[in-house]
Amino acid sequence: MLRSLDIRDMLLIDRLELDFQPGLNVLTGETGAGKSILLDCLGFVLGWRGRADLVRAGAAQGEVTAVFDLPAGHPARTVLDEAGFPVSDELILRRVNGGDGRKTGWINDRRASGEVLRLLSETLVELHGQHDDRGLLNPRGHRLLLDAFAGVDLPPLRAAWTARREARAAFTEAEAALAAARGEEEFLRHAVAELDKLDPQPGEEAELDARRRAMQGAERIRADVARALQALGSDGAEGAMLDAARWLDGAAERAEGRLEAPAGALQRALIELGEAVSGVEAALEAMDFDPRDLEATEERLFALRALARKHDVLADDLAGLAETLRTRLGRIDAGEGNLARLTDAVATADAGYDKAALAMTAERVAAAKRLDAAMAAELAPLKMERAIFETRLAEAEPGPEGRDAVAFTVATNPGAPAGPLDKIASGGELSRFLLALKVCLARGNDALVLIFDEIDRGVGGATADAVGRRLARLAEGAQVLVVTHSPQVAALGGNHFRVAKSVEGGMTTSEVAALTDSQRIEEIARMLAGEEITPAAKEAAKVLLEGRA
Repeated sequence: MLRSLDIRDMLLIDRLELDFQPGLNVLTGETGAGKSILLDCLGFVLGWRGRADLVRAGAAQGEVTAVFDLPAGHPARTVLDEAGFPVSDELILRRVNGGDGRKTGWINDRRASGEVLRLLSETLVELHGQHDDRGLLNPRGHRLLLDAFAGVDLPPLRAAWTARREARAAFTEAEAALAAARGEEEFLRHAVAELDKLDPQPGEEAELDARRRAMQGAERIRADVARALQALGSDGAEGAMLDAARWLDGAAERAEGRLEAPAGALQRALIELGEAVSGVEAALEAMDFDPRDLEATEERLFALRALARKHDVLADDLAGLAETLRTRLGRIDAGEGNLARLTDAVATADAGYDKAALAMTAERVAAAKRLDAAMAAELAPLKMERAIFETRLAEAEPGPEGRDAVAFTVATNPGAPAGPLDKIASGGELSRFLLALKVCLARGNDALVLIFDEIDRGVGGATADAVGRRLARLAEGAQVLVVTHSPQVAALGGNHFRVAKSVEGGMTTSEVAALTDSQRIEEIARMLAGEEITPAAKEAAKVLLEGRA
């Protein structure tokens, strides 16, 4: 609910403070008194795009403050929370228009952009008038309005649409992947066969390289080791030393002990020489290999390295590459089966969406008939019993909310062609169509402040009274603000404000005052009689006010 509106130095307003009440609030005044200025100022603080020259002449800046009550569950709370603003039961919007044209807004004393203000305004205020192209006259919103009237349950349909979209996306992705895989199928099969034939193992390259180096090293030194063994063996040093030992043994008896020490040293040397010969023989035996082993080792090592270069990977990664390529090849082999499964999933999702969309269409068709009947009942008291309102459904592109296009059409006279509301109806007719439609669509939602800007223009008498009573009915479930020239409508208001223009010191200003009961009689009498208020006009005003019940 809009609780108060504070305006300073805006257009013709010097300083104005207004307190609004629940129910039907009416604003009246002479033509040109400045009633539309109030709506301009309210639109300004809500971030609406409007006229640029808002600052009062001679003022440095203009300012508007609006205070709203936000009960628990009000949709504005969600907007505030998502935008990072603190949420409370009171919402204070303030916006300043500098003399240089700059506009600055605040939400509860925190800076806010015009975009956030506009998002908030959609949850706070709904404006209706003869030039209403934001709400009821916008065909793009007619389906939403019909759904709200019908109270349809959209989440199951949206879920079916999501399942359909995801199933189709999965099929398209798999089909594209299979097509791309088929383009490299020949390469994959050749590469996998080549890798499987070689069967590379992690760490194998290092092992082969070490073995090859060992065999190559042994080949280079084996001849020297063999010559050393020959020099140390029985045909070399060992044989000579054994001969020397025998010769010393034969001469020892006649040497009177002088050969004992040399003979002992020679025996010890023979023992060490034997160990050396054994070691050299063992080393020579270890160096003994088949040259074909070296050739085979080199061939495999070179094959591993060549395949690694071919695939631009390390030799140790060839085993992992083989598994990767084998997996890709497996996708091709399993691709047809996977596509068949995904095709079935798409068919199932399509069927689920079609069923939900058809059910939604049937629900909307039934709701359209109820809305048309409700509109006929509302239009008759508004002196438009010959007019025909029709809700038309046509097939549209499938989407998360079905495949129905909805349009509200009217024919103002029997036999006349039907067409869009704003193309067929005249100004006064349009106002009544909009009011009847709003009454039919109302659901007792008190979240929105409903504003009607001279929606009763062009009607009078019993029709104006019917308009006023429908506005009063709307006000039972919501706060309603009405700018009106109709005394019948004004008399039905629960709260009455008069807008008046005055000139003082060459400066024109507009003022708004809340009227007492006696002042309401004067104002409604003026609306009935014109400039000269007669006793008869006052009596008529009293009758109108007494007939509010």
